[in-house]
Amino acid sequence: MQNVSKPPALVLPPHGAVAMRIKGSTTSTGERLSQTKSMVIPDLDTPQKQFHVDLQGEYLNKAKISEGGKKLRKNWTSAWVVLCSGELHFYKESKQEALANLKPGCKPDGVNLCGAVIEWTSEKSSRKNVFQITTRSGDEFLLQSDDYATISKWHDAIKRAVDRSSSGDARSGGGKATIVRSNSTECLSRQASDSTKIKAKESKPENRRSIMFKLNYSASDSADKNGVKNRLKKFISRRPSMKTLQEKGLIKDCVFGCHLLTLCQREGTTVPRFVQLCVKEVEKRGLEADGIYRVSGNLSTIQKLRFLVDQEEELNLDDSQWEDIHVITGALKMFFRELPEPLFPFRFFDAFVEAIKIKEQKQKIQALKKLVHQLPKPNHNTMKLLFHHLLRVLTKSRQNLMSSQGISIVFGPTLMWPELDTGNMAVNMVYQNQIVEFMLIECQEIFGPEGK
Repeated sequence: MQNVSKPPALVLPPHGAVAMRIKGSTTSTGERLSQTKSMVIPDLDTPQKQFHVDLQGEYLNKAKISEGGKKLRKNWTSAWVVLCSGELHFYKESKQEALANLKPGCKPDGVNLCGAVIEWTSEKSSRKNVFQITTRSGDEFLLQSDDYATISKWHDAIKRAVDRSSSGDARSGGGKATIVRSNSTECLSRQASDSTKIKAKESKPENRRSIMFKLNYSASDSADKNGVKNRLKKFISRRPSMKTLQEKGLIKDCVFGCHLLTLCQREGTTVPRFVQLCVKEVEKRGLEADGIYRVSGNLSTIQKLRFLVDQEEELNLDDSQWEDIHVITGALKMFFRELPEPLFPFRFFDAFVEAIKIKEQKQKIQALKKLVHQLPKPNHNTMKLLFHHLLRVLTKSRQNLMSSQGISIVFGPTLMWPELDTGNMAVNMVYQNQIVEFMLIECQEIFGPEGK
């Protein structure tokens, strides 16, 4: 009876050892054993080490601030984050729900941690507990959680994954070969096909061209920015001064917002013409108007009047478009409010406040009278014209329902305010109103007769 020999048992070698394949074949006659040894070196680019899942998943706040080196607008969103095999995956909901709803062929957003840089940051966001991940491709992500223990756990886990992936990548690039067990012809054919793929990849210059294009584009883009900055600097340095433009007549000074002394010098008067026109028109047809100076006019019409005055066009306040007297009074109040320095100059503010605190009536009048005569002439004459006008408004209080207190509330903060508002605004407003009301009542004593 012929003995049939069984093929020997196959024993797998430990990792890194030479794998030996023993092939046993049986035939009817001339049984023959053949032994072949094969040693195959796999593709060095194939990763030999798989990283295990470090963290199963948790909701964190995520923001992508850069893509390929290009800055993006920071937009915080809540994402289900999973750390798996050296990659960070982002889902809108938990992984199980996301995979169930994921369309075929689609992949979740992921970050390859190989060669990435991770660091805590407080400059990229005002939120607390934020760290930044910067990938090799230039993408930048921010991760954040209000719970420090949670975000610290993720920071440490991602840091370990980055270190492992970097060390694994260095070992695979160092040329260390790993011996695997396989059929010789199969491995050779696979190596041939892999080398063909590598050559095919190397033969495609599109990737190199695209990279060079990006580099050239970024370099030219920065050069263009520098060129724009240089041209702007030259333009600003060569730009003529405001005084030169005014002397050439290219820019005309406006009436609104112009310093009172400058405006009077330009017009050759001590009271601005616009103030004189408004006062004359109000006394002509508005002294008995209900709520004169208290009621606001149409703002768009007031702005239209202001534009015409600033353009120094011929102004006729009798025109039908200025029929509403409250438009004229509104424009007059706007003129005083927009003065760079109020009608009561800044350096006189504290002195007027101290004068109004004097309890004795005659001393108070004399103190205010002395201050008024110390004012610059345009301020003094304009103030005198305005207060005599307001006194005439007050004489018609039965018709226009405007009391001295009502007028002072309107004109107190309009005619005077401190240069530096370091004190209490409410207290300053009380003094402003008291000063205007007292000077209005004692107008004849303080300013003297109107004609003089």
